[in-house]
Amino acid sequence: MTGHGIEDLLRGLTPQVLGAVVRRYGNFDTAEDSVQEALVAANAQWPLQGLPTNPRGWLITVASRRMTDLLRRDQARRRREQTVAAWSLTQQSLAPAPDRQSSDTDDALILLFMCCHPSLSPSSQIALTLRSVGGLSTAEVARAFLVPEGAMTRRITRAKRQIRDSGIPFAMPIGPDRAGRLDAVLHVLYLIFNEGYSATAGSRLYRGDLSAEAIRLARMMHRLMPEDAEVTGLVALMLLTEARRPARTGPEGELVPLADQDRRQWDAGLIAEGVALISAALPRGSAGPYLLQAAIAAIHDEAPSFEETDWAQILAFYELLMKVSESPVVALNHAVAAAMVEGPEAGLELLEQIGSDKRLARDHRPHAVRGHLLEISGDIAGAIASYQEAARWATGVQQQRYLHTQVARLSVA
Repeated sequence: MTGHGIEDLLRGLTPQVLGAVVRRYGNFDTAEDSVQEALVAANAQWPLQGLPTNPRGWLITVASRRMTDLLRRDQARRRREQTVAAWSLTQQSLAPAPDRQSSDTDDALILLFMCCHPSLSPSSQIALTLRSVGGLSTAEVARAFLVPEGAMTRRITRAKRQIRDSGIPFAMPIGPDRAGRLDAVLHVLYLIFNEGYSATAGSRLYRGDLSAEAIRLARMMHRLMPEDAEVTGLVALMLLTEARRPARTGPEGELVPLADQDRRQWDAGLIAEGVALISAALPRGSAGPYLLQAAIAAIHDEAPSFEETDWAQILAFYELLMKVSESPVVALNHAVAAAMVEGPEAGLELLEQIGSDKRLARDHRPHAVRGHLLEISGDIAGAIASYQEAARWATGVQQQRYLHTQVARLSVA
C-alpha cells in the first residue's frame, strides 16, 4: 500500500480507534494523545513492515499500551495506584477486538458529539473535530486555520481539558441534549465545508482537503442517521455545492462567478447523488435549513444555464428558509433572489433592511451584492464605490482580485 493509501486508512480508522480507547479507559484528552502516538508509530512502521492482519486491532493495542503508561504515571502522581492496577490488568488481557462496523461507527458518532460539546467555542469544536475525528495532525489543523502550530496545540489542549473537566460520559446524548448537540455537530461540519469551499483568507479560493473531510464526516453521519432529514440535507448541500468546484476558478486560479461558469465542468455524479438525497428527504415532513438550502442548490445545479435558472422557485424556497433561519447570509441571498425575480430595486430595498446587522459589519459580501445590484440598475458610480468597499473588507486574495477587476471594468466603461 502506498503512503497516501496508508494515510487514508489511518484517517478512516482514527475515530474507531479513539472511540474504542475512550470507551475502555475514559479520559478523553489522554486517550487522544495515545491514539495520536499510535498513528505516528503506524506511519513509521507500516510502509516498511507491511500492514498488520488487523490494522484497527494493532492501533488499539499500541494506543492502549501507551494509555496505560500515561495513566500509570498520572495516577501514581495522584496516588491512585489501585485504579492504575485495574487498568493494567485490563491491558494484560487486551486482544485486538473483532471489527464490528456498527460499534465502530457508533463510537465515531459519539466522538463527533463529544468534540462538539456546547462548553467549547465554535473554533475549538472545529479544531477538535478535525484532529480527533478527522484524523488530521495538529500541524494540518493549524495550516487549515492559518495559525502557528503552537497556538493550535494550545487551543486543542484547552478543548480536551474542558471535555475532561465536564465529566460527560462516553455515550450518545439523549433527549433534548442530543437534539441540541446534533445542531452543533451539523453546524461544525457545515463550517468546515464552507472554509474548504471558499477560504476566508489566503491565496487559494478553496481548500479541497477541508471540504473533502467535511463531506466524509457528513457521509458517516448519514450512514448512522439515514432517517434524519437535516443530516440528509447537509450531505446533499455539500455534494451539490462541491459539484460546481471545478468551474469556480479560471486558468490562473481566479474566481469565476456562477453566471459565468462552464456548467459542463460540473460533477454530474455528485449532482445526481445530491438530488436523489433531497428527493428522498423532502416528502418526510417539515424541512429544516440544511434541506432547504440543498433544494436551492439543486435548482441551480439542474438549470441548463444561468439564464434558465428558476429564480421564482429559488425565491420561494428562500422565503421558507427565512422563517427557520436567522442567518444574515440567508437574508443576503434572499435579497439576491428577490432582485432576480422582481428587479434590482427590490433586492436593494431588502439589502438596506439587513445593512445594520452587526454580524455582517466586517463582511465583504453585502458590499459586493450591493455593487452587483447597483450595476444592474444602471448606477455605475455607486457600483464602483460598493465594489471598492467590498475589496477593502475581503480577506481572500482571489476575492480581492475579482472585486478589483470589477472596479477596473466599470471604470473603463
